[in-house]
Amino acid sequence: MIKKLLFLLTISLILTSCGSSKRSLQSKHVKNRTTVSTRTKTSSKKKSTTKRVSSTTTKKKPTTTKRVSSTTVKKKASSIIKYAKSFNGTRYKLGGTTKKGMDCSGLIYTSFKKENVVLPRTSRSMSTKGKKISLSKVVPGDLLFFKTNNRKNVINHVGLVISIKGKISFIHASSSRGVMISGLNERYWKNSFASARRIL
Repeated sequence: MIKKLLFLLTISLILTSCGSSKRSLQSKHVKNRTTVSTRTKTSSKKKSTTKRVSSTTTKKKPTTTKRVSSTTVKKKASSIIKYAKSFNGTRYKLGGTTKKGMDCSGLIYTSFKKENVVLPRTSRSMSTKGKKISLSKVVPGDLLFFKTNNRKNVINHVGLVISIKGKISFIHASSSRGVMISGLNERYWKNSFASARRIL
């Protein structure tokens, strides 16, 4: 009788323990499934976000560089030249920028300023602006720089190119004769010529 009871108890224990192990296995299996699914979900989310990021970063915005047309430059140059010519005959005055008196850099400074192009006030400082060009490429509106003082050997005079037909003509303010038009083929200006620069 006791043996039968013991036998029944052991069987019941075995059965219950198998059930719990099965349950635990099932629960583990379910847990594994959920973790795998969550992993796949998160990985797919990561992939989608990386794709989105890559698509936005690879798309470049079109760069809009404003190019000034040659006709606009020519119009501006002719306006500057016309204004400079309006001072023709004005007496020379050191530091002058009006019709009462004008110096060489004052004439250039005032003429360019009319077209909202601000240059330094001295010819020496002006000679560092814009782009250096050769005489063969000079056009109306370009600047010519001179070294008229052989002792100092520095740029101390500037003129504005107004014409290149046959010879290069420029308007400037001479210390002896005031605002006037001269030719680069003249011996004095040819010998003292230093450089040409393009501002526009």
